[in-house]
Amino acid sequence: MTQSKKSPAFRLTEYGRLRAQLASTGWINEGYVQDRGASGGSPAFPWTRKVKGKTVCVALSKEQYEWLKQAIANWREVQKILRQMQRLSREELFEALPNPRRRKRLGKKILGVV
Repeated sequence: MTQSKKSPAFRLTEYGRLRAQLASTGWINEGYVQDRGASGGSPAFPWTRKVKGKTVCVALSKEQYEWLKQAIANWREVQKILRQMQRLSREELFEALPNPRRRKRLGKKILGVV
């Protein structure tokens, strides 16, 4: 039996799948790392991030760079999963629960389910 994307059963199944995917994510960290190679005076593997509105840069070893590169990729994946979970939650909120009377229908963009 196939479930339509609008059905509550589909949303619940999809939400569970995303939750499992989120639970299997490894270490996370935010920021930006790059491999500049062997250069003159600058660090070969800088890690840049924002702290209290200021940009902070830290020099890393090759091993730290590789580990942090994966952690940053994991962080971006977590953000993507959370956005999908929020969209599903909004769909459940506006489609499964009673709405107040409105003069005009709310569009998908307003509801954040696009």
